Amino acid sequence: MNLLKQMTLAAGALAVSLIAAQAEGVDEINPDVAERLYNPEMLDPMQPVGASPLREFKAKNPPPWKIGYASSYAGNTWRANAMEALQKDIIPKWKEMGLISEVVITQSNLNDSTQIQQMRQLVDQGVDAIFVCCSNPTALNQTVQYAYDKGVPTFSFTGYLTAPTSVNSSVNYQVAGFEIGKRMAEELGGEGNVLVVEGIPGTSGSDSQDRGVKAGLATAPGIKIVGSIAGMWTDQVAQGEVQKWLATHPGKLDGIVVQSAAEMGVLRALKQSGRQGVKVAVGGELGALCTWRKDPSLIDVAVQTWPPADDIGLIWDIMMRTLQGQGPKVQSVLVDPVVITHEDVMKLLPEDCDENAQNWFNVGKDSWGSKDYLDQFFVNPADPTQYKP
Repeated sequence: MNLLKQMTLAAGALAVSLIAAQAEGVDEINPDVAERLYNPEMLDPMQPVGASPLREFKAKNPPPWKIGYASSYAGNTWRANAMEALQKDIIPKWKEMGLISEVVITQSNLNDSTQIQQMRQLVDQGVDAIFVCCSNPTALNQTVQYAYDKGVPTFSFTGYLTAPTSVNSSVNYQVAGFEIGKRMAEELGGEGNVLVVEGIPGTSGSDSQDRGVKAGLATAPGIKIVGSIAGMWTDQVAQGEVQKWLATHPGKLDGIVVQSAAEMGVLRALKQSGRQGVKVAVGGELGALCTWRKDPSLIDVAVQTWPPADDIGLIWDIMMRTLQGQGPKVQSVLVDPVVITHEDVMKLLPEDCDENAQNWFNVGKDSWGSKDYLDQFFVNPADPTQYKP
């Protein structure tokens, strides 16, 4: 039995039991979306997909609300771009509407104990809601319950928490990873040696996508995974790790599948090693997209799995809707990955684009959680920007 079938059976068995036990939420959303993104055969077996306990949640205070952002990491371009969107766009907009008073931001630098302490402090400081990013899926669960018991809901973006009272939002990472891996296998004609560069092992977004990538690669029996290393979603880390791997593995290498934000580091490592003709999966970093614009042979298509401004905007809208009493139907709001063609990049970037650019390509709200799309996930849907207490 190949890896894809094993993964499908394992994921399917658990996800079926989860959906059977709590089918109410998924059964209430658009059937096409449910089939595509909540299909047990292509769903992370730990992804919470049951009916949300926050369906009848009412905020403990009227607006303006005080929000806590318990960030787990600030050391890559993705986090910087998400933070920029929060501070320059989201916070001023929602303050002007009179719906928030402030956003208190903490940083735990990938330390679960620190993040737990910071979240508890945010609750004790009187926040009305907390959101987190890309955190350990289980380590925060008791703290999420602590917050919930005090009337403070927790929201997780770009990865899930398994706490039953959390609300999660992201792309379906297993679907996205499968898309990336399968496309790489096809790009190589079904044969070749591939290096897999994961994100931060132990986080749900990284583990889900990695599982999907390896299943996608396994659709071609001629593909051999010759290594799997952690790029930590950081270009500098990925560059160093790939350089070390290349130095100790002089054999033939045909492709590298890498999780953003690390593809620029991979490209630099390849250039410094002198290796040529290696296909590299590209995500959303503008520097990497610029390299691809100038070298169409790098890959056939890019798959955007986490545009930072769109991702933080998505969880923000979900959080505001919940505070407004709209009632989320399901524990996880999932969206589709977005495929970017070379033709798209030719239009998106100028000929003199910067291969060292630190910003990201955001696909826009229409493709990543539009109002109409989000409406299906709420019991009492409404435009959150039009809320009148």
